[in-house]
Amino acid sequence: MIEKMKFLTLTGPREDIDRVVDTYLSKYEIHLENALSQLKTVSELRPFAEGNPYVREYRKATELMEQLAASDLPVRDIGIDQALDTVHALESTLAELTSQKEEWEKQRELYVSSLNQVSPFIGLNYDIAQIMQFKSMKFRFGRVAKEYFSYVETFVCDNIDSIMFKCQEDDTYVWLVYFVPAPVASRIDAIYSSMHFERLFLTHEYQGTPTEASSLLQEQLAGADAAIENLNKEIRAALEAKKEDLASACQKLERYSSNFDVRKLAACTSRRSHTFFILCGWMTEKDALSLQKDMEPERDLFLNLEEEPGDVQTKPPTKLSNPRLFKPFELFVQMYGLPDYHEFDPTILIGLTYSFLFGFMFGDVGQGLCLLIGGWLLYRTKKMSLAAIVSCCGFFSTIFGFFFGSIFGFEDIIEAAWMRPGQAMTTLPFIGRLNTVFVITVALGMGIIVLTMIFNIINSLRTHDTEKIWFDTNGAAGLVFYLSLIIVIVLFMTGKPLPAGIFMTVMFGLPLLLIFFKEPLTSMAEKKGAHIEGSKGMFFIQGFFELFELLLSYFSNTVSFVRVGAFAVSHAAMMEVVLMLAGYESGSVNWIVVVLGNLFVCGMEGLIVGIQVLRLEYYEMFSRFYKGSGREFHPFLKRVKREKKNA
Repeated sequence: MIEKMKFLTLTGPREDIDRVVDTYLSKYEIHLENALSQLKTVSELRPFAEGNPYVREYRKATELMEQLAASDLPVRDIGIDQALDTVHALESTLAELTSQKEEWEKQRELYVSSLNQVSPFIGLNYDIAQIMQFKSMKFRFGRVAKEYFSYVETFVCDNIDSIMFKCQEDDTYVWLVYFVPAPVASRIDAIYSSMHFERLFLTHEYQGTPTEASSLLQEQLAGADAAIENLNKEIRAALEAKKEDLASACQKLERYSSNFDVRKLAACTSRRSHTFFILCGWMTEKDALSLQKDMEPERDLFLNLEEEPGDVQTKPPTKLSNPRLFKPFELFVQMYGLPDYHEFDPTILIGLTYSFLFGFMFGDVGQGLCLLIGGWLLYRTKKMSLAAIVSCCGFFSTIFGFFFGSIFGFEDIIEAAWMRPGQAMTTLPFIGRLNTVFVITVALGMGIIVLTMIFNIINSLRTHDTEKIWFDTNGAAGLVFYLSLIIVIVLFMTGKPLPAGIFMTVMFGLPLLLIFFKEPLTSMAEKKGAHIEGSKGMFFIQGFFELFELLLSYFSNTVSFVRVGAFAVSHAAMMEVVLMLAGYESGSVNWIVVVLGNLFVCGMEGLIVGIQVLRLEYYEMFSRFYKGSGREFHPFLKRVKREKKNA
């Protein structure tokens, strides 16, 4: 069903808007409308032009909560000033600690870089600072690819005036240092370069040998790591000490930040003195009356509730409220389109008809129980609406499984409480022998079509659409014609052709004439005079073909329900094939084939049946009475559960 709506107009002092929204409106769900757009007839209105002062603090509080990584913290309802002070104080404390941490991280990067430069030269037992002071000798720190080192070693020792010290090596490089007399340094450097020597540069910051310098850097690096870890602990401790205050502040700021955005849809008077705010929106009747009662003590606030005011520019939004059992079927309704506020909510109808038709087409106790239990478990764990629908369909499949006497395709375990779809036959006049299932489904389809016509008349009465009430193909005229057709068919089938012929002559002609002349009759009913658009010739030609199309549609829509019976018969036939492949008739059953066959039928045919039933719902039922042109109810504010403020 559709929740009944009330349009509210709330007015109060401009500076009081935050308190009003936080104290009253946040307790309820309200679909806000743009006040300037809705109240075009009201003069001297202007929008709010203010920036949200709570956005930055709320974002900061959210970031701090993410750092805390805590959940289910107790939350108190604190004042906005206390919330702001909490965030500012914590932000200041953490900013200082974070600044110290960043300085230590920069220093650590320097230590790591220096260590990476000097550690490859461990093994050179000379003071680096003294080496840097050599004047008559030149020194070169560097590395050479490992595959060239043996060649370099042999050539240097035998041919050039150079002293080379091998240091560290890995799988790729050998690090070394060589010394040359200053006068021949250029020539020797060229020789080393030709042997793929890659020069590296050390700075003057190192003290002692590479081993001593590395040890000192490692100590300094460990000290930096310890300082960073201590600062992390301090940051964590600062957050932990204020975690409950922070959670309360974050909730308060979130509420105030979102509440402040109400100004985007509010209007205020343009007077310089005694300015007022105006808020407009839709609420459910229950919430609107509760809000009205809550605001009774207020003397400066004015709340006006209306059903559907004439000067409102938008239609009421749609909020569905259905029993828990049928709520998952709102998914199918929303897929087609939400009902208009004045429309009939088809959720319960589709819940009953979809489950019933699915069960009829897929009747099997075992497979139905699998769908029932599997869908229920999936819904309990994942809260999927489709899973709940599958579970409901499984329930009806189980029921019809008992009616048809089928358990996982076996039809000799239990007796059929009603009939077996593949075997039940009926003899009809003028037609002969026909499967009983087809006769039942056609009769069922007729009943559903009649029901949808009644719903169309109800919807049309709500919207005061005269043509659709009386003269439409799915209105009163179409209903009388179709009911007359059903009565005639029943009379002929029961061996009473004479009353059937008389009834057909009398009741067929009048409804068809009303449908044929629906345009001028509608004009006359609305006291606009008999009016025919275009030429009379075209009117009659168009009317003739529309009547012909009408008769064809009644026939095709009715016969369309034969597929319900066809799927019931085909399901039984498919399970017979599975059992035949499993060797059931021979007495040696291959249970693996039985299990796999049931899984295939349950999955594949279940999916196909589900789609076919949905097609019947949309094209054979919804198309007769349902538009689905409603707009969804979107609450602007989150409903807030109130708690007592701490003293």
